[in-house]
Order: sequence, then C-alpha cells, then structure tokens
Amino acid sequence: MLDANSLFSTNAELIGSPELRGLNLVMGFTGIAEAGHVVSQLAEELLEQLDSELIASFDADQLIDYRSQRPQISFVGDHFTDYERPKIELYRLHDGMGQPFLLLTGAEPDLQWERFTRAVIALVERLEVRLVTWVQALPMPVPHTRPLGVTVHGNRPELIDGITAWKPTAQLQAAIGPLLEVRLIEAGHDVTGYSVHVPHYLAEAEYPQAAVTAMEYLGAAASLVLPTDRLRETGREVEAQIARQVDESVEVQHVVSKLEKRYDKYAEHETRRSLLTKDNDELPDAEELGAEVEAFLAGLSDTYRGPEPGADSAD
Repeated sequence: MLDANSLFSTNAELIGSPELRGLNLVMGFTGIAEAGHVVSQLAEELLEQLDSELIASFDADQLIDYRSQRPQISFVGDHFTDYERPKIELYRLHDGMGQPFLLLTGAEPDLQWERFTRAVIALVERLEVRLVTWVQALPMPVPHTRPLGVTVHGNRPELIDGITAWKPTAQLQAAIGPLLEVRLIEAGHDVTGYSVHVPHYLAEAEYPQAAVTAMEYLGAAASLVLPTDRLRETGREVEAQIARQVDESVEVQHVVSKLEKRYDKYAEHETRRSLLTKDNDELPDAEELGAEVEAFLAGLSDTYRGPEPGADSAD
C-alpha cells in the first residue's frame, strides 16, 4: 500500500503553527457532483474575497486522468502559454469577521481515491480539525421558481435534524466527497455534508443562486461569515435572463409549471422534504424531463453557460 503522506507537500513555515490547530474545514471538489458549477463559484469567491495562505498541495499528476479532465492552455499568435495546471490544495482563510478556517478544494481525483482519503484524514488529524463540512450540487427535477432544496448528511444530528426530514434509501454514483464523508466518520471525525438541489435544466450553466445557498449552509454549520454579495448580484442577472427565456417559450413554461406542481405537492406534506428521489423512492430518470428542457439551455446566452463538455476547469 502506497504511503498516503507522500501524496501531498506542505508549507513548512505554516504547517507546524499552533494557529492552524482546531479549525473547521470546508471541502468542495469540481467534477461529477457539481451541478450549476457550485463548487467552482464557491472556491473562486472564497479565494478572491478572503485572505488566504497555502497550507498543502496534492500531487495532481498522481490523481488526475488528463485525458478525461483535459486542462486548458492558451494559444496566443504563434505560441502556447498560460497552462492551467490541475490543483488540489488546502488553504487557511479568514472569514469576514477574521475567523480562521481551512479550505480544501480543487479537481476531483480520478485515481487513487482510497489513498487520497487517507491523505486527507492524515491532514485532518495532524491539524486537529474540529468539524469537516463539505458541499456538492446535484441536478434535480425541481423548478428555479422555488427555494433551493438541500439534503444534509453526516454524523452531527444537531446540524441535520429539521433540514432533511425525509431520509430515503438510494443507490448513487460515488464521488470523492461522499467517500471522504464515509471514511472520516469511520475514523471518528465530525462531518456534515450538504447536497444542493440544482434545477436539472440549469445544471450545465453557472447558477450563482445555488452557490449562495451552499455558502449559507456551510457558514451556518462552521460559524463563519462567508462572502455572498457578488454571487447574489450575479444571481439577480441570471434570474432575469431565465425569466426572459421562460416568457419566450410556451414549452418551457409548461415544463416549469409541471415542476412547480410537483414541488408544491411535496411541500404540502413535508416542509423540508428531500427531493432526492421520486414518489416510489427511485432516482428520477434523467430522460423523463431532460428532453423537455433542451430548448431552455439552447436559449441561454453564452454569458451564463458553463464550459463545454471535456473542458472542466481544475481550479
């Protein structure tokens, strides 16, 4: 078994500092579980708006399949430049009130998941992390005209009870976030995760409203004041764009109306019910509603479209 500690390097000047001990850790990874590009927006906002210091870097060459997650590179006139190297990094940040916390973010590893989880647990234990909170975003058959739902999971009942009232059983495609939750809990650490429900017809676009929701839940769980002003402003612009597209398409209006009725039906019975599954506790079939809203995404302006398939950013 390969040594997990050799998978990352640390900032020698900071890693031994007592000030890093006992902080809360926020995690989020770009990849399959990032509908609405929530993690990308969240990480970018935190790193741009808050003071940050790099604590540890993972060896992406051992973790990333470059042919499935091709990095970006620029061609300028007669030469290539600005290669965007995939990154998975741990930072110390300070929130709006000066409260320090840790942020682990970057591309979801393609390879060596178990070794990667052992490495993360090693850092968590070395830094004596108090609480690990993490976020992912899933495409769901929900309308953009209703409050975004969140399914909460982990081993901290006081952070889960009252938010997720319905607890279904379902088989899902694994991602590194859920695996880290499992392994951290097995190792005896406190973990709370938030799966944000993003309207499936907006899953490929940047959806700032979902990033704001993620910030709010993460901030509340970890007692942090996280920056959301810019995301809220962009979200209002996106809302206006979506409203225009809905007004211009009877077909899209019909689809949204169907989703609203379904959502409201659930809301009558459960004030905070999870929408991860259908009435019969099966996962929604992507083909059931996906075909009906292709025109919606096709009508969105390039300003709010996400990256083309195969062009995911690793930052």
